[in-house]
Amino acid sequence: MTAVLGTRQDPEPPVRKPGRWSAPPRPVWEEEPSRAGQAGKGIALGLACLAVLFPLWIVIVTSLQTKRTIDEAGGLVVIPRSITFVAYQELLSGGQVQRAALVSVGVTVVGTLFSMAVSVLCAYGLSRGGSLGHRWILMTLLATMFFGAGLIPTYLLVQALGLTDTYLALILPSAVSVFNILVLRAFFMNISQELVDSARIDGAGEWRILFRIVMPLSRAVIAVISLFYAVGYWSAWFNASIYLTDQDMMPLQNVMIQLVQKQERPVGLSAQINTGQLSPLAVQMAVMVLALLPVAVLSPFVQKHFKKGMLTGAVKG
Repeated sequence: MTAVLGTRQDPEPPVRKPGRWSAPPRPVWEEEPSRAGQAGKGIALGLACLAVLFPLWIVIVTSLQTKRTIDEAGGLVVIPRSITFVAYQELLSGGQVQRAALVSVGVTVVGTLFSMAVSVLCAYGLSRGGSLGHRWILMTLLATMFFGAGLIPTYLLVQALGLTDTYLALILPSAVSVFNILVLRAFFMNISQELVDSARIDGAGEWRILFRIVMPLSRAVIAVISLFYAVGYWSAWFNASIYLTDQDMMPLQNVMIQLVQKQERPVGLSAQINTGQLSPLAVQMAVMVLALLPVAVLSPFVQKHFKKGMLTGAVKG
């Protein structure tokens, strides 16, 4: 009697669960990288980080140095010697820079809320197949991405509407981005239609569906688009340069340009700069730090939504 023995199978290797900082396990078809490849990637990433962080380091260090240290270094300072916050105290003690920062904050907050309201409503209407004239509206919006009226007709339109020398001139001409609307529309269309139909059966209207179903399911993409609008408003300077003539209404970016161009005597600061007690270069670097600070602070909090926003509505196998 012959015993039938089963074939011996090798035990499967244990599955390594990725930790918080460890890389996920590789697929079986992907070979392990060589040491030279890993070293090359590390060097390339290190050089890329250095190219980004080194100029930022110079700006921050120079803004914290005294006039004597900057004069001895002949300009920008790489290695700090003494730390002083006099430049920031001068900027935040009142005057043109503080007023410009408040203008930029107000324009960014109001403009982002207005742009998101218009973009979300437009994208939701275009994502509903039965909405009135949605195809013609969509084609019109797409046409504006390839054809523009130009600067002179736009300026004449803003002037005819009486928006020159008003804060609305900083918001309305660039309030809507067709690309952002198309991104929102694509995410809204990928939301399960069964959820929307169930809400309609329960008696929900379009407004309730939008605020109770569509927007909560699209929080990731809404956060990303909001960041795009906020960075655009905060960094904008061109509209203010052509639509505003009142110096007190200028946002922070335009004041920063003025400070960089006027190397000797920045405008609107105290007598410490004019008497030589404070270096104008330190003030210029401090203004740059203040201009970069909000974006640098908000970006890490919104970064986690980028991956979710890219994967929302994707087809899972």
